[in-house]
Amino acid sequence: MKLAKVVGTVVSTRKDEKLDGLSFFLLQDLGPDMGLKDSIVVAADSVGCGVGEVVLYASGSSARQTNQTNNRPCDATVMAIIDSIDLESGDRLYDKAAE
Repeated sequence: MKLAKVVGTVVSTRKDEKLDGLSFFLLQDLGPDMGLKDSIVVAADSVGCGVGEVVLYASGSSARQTNQTNNRPCDATVMAIIDSIDLESGDRLYDKAAE
């Protein structure tokens, strides 16, 4: 799984019927310092995320392991919304409540 920030939405009124009912978001990968990287991915949402949130997403065959994406042609899926990230040193790297 990878960390990313939800930076936008993707709307498609015409799509394969296997994608009906799914919401899609534009994700920008995060580096170890929580800085935005150049890589962007479109991911299906399985947890009800929103723009501005930090999320965990899976890609490849793992993206089809949720109830919402099972047997659907998805290559990336948001699987968790991050509340906080703590380092071994005790430092808090990210805190959703502080945003």
